[in-house]
Amino acid sequence: MLDYIALFLLFFVVIVLFYGIIAIHDIPYDIAKHRNHPHQDAIHIAGWVSLLTLHVIWPFLWIWASLYRPDRGWGFSDGRSDHSHLADLEARVAELSERLERFESQSDDRQRED
Repeated sequence: MLDYIALFLLFFVVIVLFYGIIAIHDIPYDIAKHRNHPHQDAIHIAGWVSLLTLHVIWPFLWIWASLYRPDRGWGFSDGRSDHSHLADLEARVAELSERLERFESQSDDRQRED
């Protein structure tokens, strides 16, 4: 009777470990899905590939899935709109163009004096 109980426990532990590993490998995909990550399909496929690499890349998948947030994206923006960035760039280009014209006119004046 104890042989059957031991066999049952052995199968039970193997099955729980098998499904546990599969459930753990899917955590980065669940994070990406919850956050509406733009690369959630790639994270899901990489999670399956991580099974072949014995979960060596799994921590990187967790980081990749956790970096994106729907409210702020990747977190690298300063909160300003693209329009304000474009306006700042146009003003800076205009200022640099004006400085370049002044510099060129000064160098032309110096060449005429010589």
